Amino acid sequence: MFERPGSGERALLVRLELGTAGDPEEREEFRLLAEAAGARVVDFVGGFRQTPDPRLFVGTGKADELRALVERHEAELVLFDHGLSPAQERNLERHLQCRVVDRTGLILDIFARRARSFEGKLQVELAQLRHLSTRLVRGWTHLERQKGGIGLRGPGETQLESDRRLIGGRIAQLNKRLERIASRRAQGRRARERAELATVSLVGYTNAGKSTLFNRLTQSAVYQADQLFATLDPTLRRLPLPQGPTLILADTVGFINHLPHELVAAFRSTLEETRTADLLLHVVDASNARRDGCIADVQAVLSEIGADEIPQLQVFNKIDLTSASEPRLERDAQGRVRRVRVSARDGTGMDLLRDALSEHFQGERLHRWLRVGPAEGALRAWFFTHAQVLADRATEQGGWELEVLVPRIALDRLLSREPSLPERLATAPTAQPDE
Repeated sequence: MFERPGSGERALLVRLELGTAGDPEEREEFRLLAEAAGARVVDFVGGFRQTPDPRLFVGTGKADELRALVERHEAELVLFDHGLSPAQERNLERHLQCRVVDRTGLILDIFARRARSFEGKLQVELAQLRHLSTRLVRGWTHLERQKGGIGLRGPGETQLESDRRLIGGRIAQLNKRLERIASRRAQGRRARERAELATVSLVGYTNAGKSTLFNRLTQSAVYQADQLFATLDPTLRRLPLPQGPTLILADTVGFINHLPHELVAAFRSTLEETRTADLLLHVVDASNARRDGCIADVQAVLSEIGADEIPQLQVFNKIDLTSASEPRLERDAQGRVRRVRVSARDGTGMDLLRDALSEHFQGERLHRWLRVGPAEGALRAWFFTHAQVLADRATEQGGWELEVLVPRIALDRLLSREPSLPERLATAPTAQPDE
């Protein structure tokens, strides 16, 4: 059996077209994934098959071609832009005499490199262990045998069974830790709900510019780079709107085509920020030739985590790299904003995006009058926080008379807590007391 090196950077890339013609952009994305993992690409091998070979995935002839290229380039690693079964990985490693990593393993490796927070590292480790648990036989044939000999045979645990038991115990430990972190996140969400702060979550394909947009809107310094999966850890910041309420803006992990299920499961607590958001800002790279496919991939992941019913506002980013570089709002047949074209890098269109957010959360605004008693300072403060106060007059009884423009959404939340308030709200000015 070949020696498994600790690390390998000289990589041979393999991508087959299965049944249909491929997209050149997807091939380029695979190359970028390999480079993001630290690989130095020495060659790229393509091909066409109707269906994968059950034993080697690529077929015997293509496997012989790959072995010759591995020897010629002295490659230490062969990366497949496909999901391989444990048996296929094991058979390919025996045939090629080098390490073989499929698309899932490659993305998991990138996530392991990029995770910075304690939670992110736990989530990546959990995903890696779940992936590894199905591949313990890969390259370690000695783990399949018990020690034999006279007086040594009998009931016992194979090395393979021991490793599986240890991995299972570590997975259970990680799940408990992540559950505690998820509980703390849930407490934070309940606190935001009590404060009636709406949450806006940034979602989109990886490298669409979410973190750059996040920094531009909130004046933050979240790590950003022109690379796949530059940031993994969710970040929340307040976003006050000039003509609207204060929001909570959440930056989340980027999605990608064929996102491994292990990652979706491991990052479920992080993605909960997306699932519980009031609005999704779907950031799209306007300069990407396959942006429609990227949009479909993002929608597929949103559907998988149960966030496909949340209202969305598309943000076409990077318009400075396209011919249509003018920022603008695009509306649907009902006049609602459905898309904003911006450039987060140079700040073009940020005012339009803030206006679109204000319009969404203001919605229909109701013109109301209300008398507030002397002991109802908290209620008066609520209207100053969540509504536009047009007039605030003191009454002889020591209270106040308010004239407000209040968003229907915010007012409905208030009425659910104050059942007696509807009787006191007037649609016309209240009668002034007699002089």
